[in-house]
Amino acid sequence: MRLLLLVSLFMLLQGCAKEVEPKAIPKAIEQTSKMSFEQVWQVLLYNKYKALPHYKLSAKALSVDNRDMIFQDAKRTLMSRADILPPFNKLAHPNGICLKGTWKIDQANIYSGYFKKGSRAPMIARISTALSNTSSEHGTRAFGFAGKLFGSNPKEATANFFLIDDLGGRDLASFSEAVLINEPPLSITYEVVQHLLYAAKVASTFDRVDTHAGVRQLYEVSQLNTKSSKVITPKWMKLEVAQMPYKQMVEFRDELEIYENQKLVLDIAVANKIVENKKNWQKIGTITLDDSVLSLACDRRLHFHHPRWRDDLDYGE
Repeated sequence: MRLLLLVSLFMLLQGCAKEVEPKAIPKAIEQTSKMSFEQVWQVLLYNKYKALPHYKLSAKALSVDNRDMIFQDAKRTLMSRADILPPFNKLAHPNGICLKGTWKIDQANIYSGYFKKGSRAPMIARISTALSNTSSEHGTRAFGFAGKLFGSNPKEATANFFLIDDLGGRDLASFSEAVLINEPPLSITYEVVQHLLYAAKVASTFDRVDTHAGVRQLYEVSQLNTKSSKVITPKWMKLEVAQMPYKQMVEFRDELEIYENQKLVLDIAVANKIVENKKNWQKIGTITLDDSVLSLACDRRLHFHHPRWRDDLDYGE
């Protein structure tokens, strides 16, 4: 049952709010096969919301015109390396805000690629909630953080990673209380029980295309722009808020909207083993986010590739 819920809540599909007619993206951007950091961010700035949508869970999203939308979505997240896709109904964590900033590693460690000390990369992140709740007034929220790093080689694909505070959600007054990790805990909350049968269908489908869905491995970051034959990857990664100069607000997207001269800073910590029943966390750097956007493109066009499970990773244990 626990495994079922872990798989389900990573891939929970969601319905759609009222459609917004999207403005056309310039062909010079659309026709680029490998998009730069600046080009991806430019797409996200199109079709900004005048009022925040609220996407809710809907069983209608499971099948459209006899097409298995769950299976198609699971395959796309594992197979497509595109950063921007044609408009689509984002089927996992649809209520989100996009932010841009810098990934910086300033502490020595054993890991490779962009975990290595001295690594610095522009990045785009999307912070979201699972299920339907976006407000601190309405119970638990399952905060998610998807990150996309752009390496120095413009021809290489971006590195994507995924972290969640708690798969079942927690009663948090603010995003600043979240502890985001790539192997998150699961709390059995009312919202989880309420959508259990729905999630079971999603779980059985995703199990057809990948395994160990309760963990999102980090090898895309450790391999980014790396030519070495020996690549060491952290087993776990954790983000915690270090600086959040905003007033506490009930709607997380209002709380995370960044204005001039403001920054959201998160500490990056990694671990590769458990010592005395605790992960051996090491703080190695920071993510500094200095701009945000709430847009249709953020919710319907930005795509994060999910790394397929691998058994051959070197964790440096």
